[in-house]
Amino acid sequence: MLVSLDNAGVFRSDRWLVRGVSMSIEAGEIVTLIGPNGSGKSTTAKMALSILHPDEGAARQKPDLRASYVPQKLEVNWTLPLTVNRFLRLTNRASSRQMEEALALTGTDHLAKAQMSKLSGGEFQRVLLARAILRTPEFLVLDEPVQGVDFNGEIALYKLIEDIRTRLNCGVLLISHDLHVVMSKTDRVICLNGHICCSGTPATVASSDEFKSLFGDQAAPGLALYEHRHDHEHLPDGGVVQIGDEEAAADSSSGNKPGTTTGTRVDA
Repeated sequence: MLVSLDNAGVFRSDRWLVRGVSMSIEAGEIVTLIGPNGSGKSTTAKMALSILHPDEGAARQKPDLRASYVPQKLEVNWTLPLTVNRFLRLTNRASSRQMEEALALTGTDHLAKAQMSKLSGGEFQRVLLARAILRTPEFLVLDEPVQGVDFNGEIALYKLIEDIRTRLNCGVLLISHDLHVVMSKTDRVICLNGHICCSGTPATVASSDEFKSLFGDQAAPGLALYEHRHDHEHLPDGGVVQIGDEEAAADSSSGNKPGTTTGTRVDA
């Protein structure tokens, strides 16, 4: 286990940004956080990274964990000349060979002398990944890694992230505010909305006509659709009632994966 959160929450400005989050990430595992803006995804990631300390519950890390974080936004003063090589050296004591290897792994070795301001959205994100893997991290957190990238670029970046996970055997926490399509190799998807709404594996949609019509047949093998199944109801006192056997059976008969068959109350 690389990191774990146990009923963790952060309280700021008289409100809970996120609360009751329990999760863990192991080496070689990809976990995807989805949810709307303000749902607590970045806050949860920062707890996992020990950037933020929980106001309740606990956050734990493997001793001497090597972690890298690619933030949602990175402001660069484009009026200053800054090549890719210089950018990689800003916060890393890396040798030329290490930088060459990181750029090669992300397919950006041909951009080593290019100006950061001239990169496309996809190239910029790949360079950010190259910078993140210079430390050969055991835990890699990517906050909105495909923003500003077109769909074909998204597919390539998801594949690259999977390749990095395999090459480094690192745990990956992937974050999106509105992720309808996620990597088919994602091990778990966790949906947040101030707390964990639901979690599970992505459902494959390669045979879905709607998906093929919207994104094209070439996307189907590499991507899957996570179907946000509301398999519970929130009670006024904070408890949760899960769907019972009848609703689960109805889901099964319609060809959908049932959320649960317990029909029991779960207190938050």
